[in-house]
Amino acid sequence: MTSWWDRHVAPRLIACACAQPPIMAERARIVPQARGRVLELGFGGGLNFRFYDPTEVEAVFGVDPSAELRARAATAPRPAGLKLDLRDGVGEALPFDDADFDCVVCTFTLCSVADPAATLAEARRVLKPGGRFLFCEHGLSPERGVAAWQRRIEPVWSRLAGGCRLTRTPAATIEAVGFDLEEVDRGYLRGAPKIAGWLEQGVAVAA
Repeated sequence: MTSWWDRHVAPRLIACACAQPPIMAERARIVPQARGRVLELGFGGGLNFRFYDPTEVEAVFGVDPSAELRARAATAPRPAGLKLDLRDGVGEALPFDDADFDCVVCTFTLCSVADPAATLAEARRVLKPGGRFLFCEHGLSPERGVAAWQRRIEPVWSRLAGGCRLTRTPAATIEAVGFDLEEVDRGYLRGAPKIAGWLEQGVAVAA
């Protein structure tokens, strides 16, 4: 069972924080690259839906464990003709067959899953050989002083922010589970505090 905070406050905080203009600009960079049959991990409030191109995407399937965020996603803006199939689920146990998707989209999700490596292994399993993994994630800063503060405040931050972790290493973990990193951009999100603003965005390919 989740707490009252996790059910009623955290979803609102997450929805507000993840809809800030600099973050939406990053979503707009990565999501339109999706093609074919697409799986979105942790779709949350559906903030990515508006950026899919229905002329390039056959359908978007999504999994998210939060009933509150799924309810928000049901009414989120999206282009006419975009086919959506939104399900309750977690990244560590995806309810899909092997090699079922052409593309997986993962934005601001790996910070909050229970097991990033298991989630990424599942994403690799459901991707077709040569399928693309599109990601934009925040994580551990390369600056020693910033990273030290991230580690100090992470326990409290995580409790208040729906399980979000500040010290994950997205690109390195993606590569470690067997993806080939095709391109990665790294840097701080404009206008964000450094403790929460280190971003790693790019494309990986399933071997």
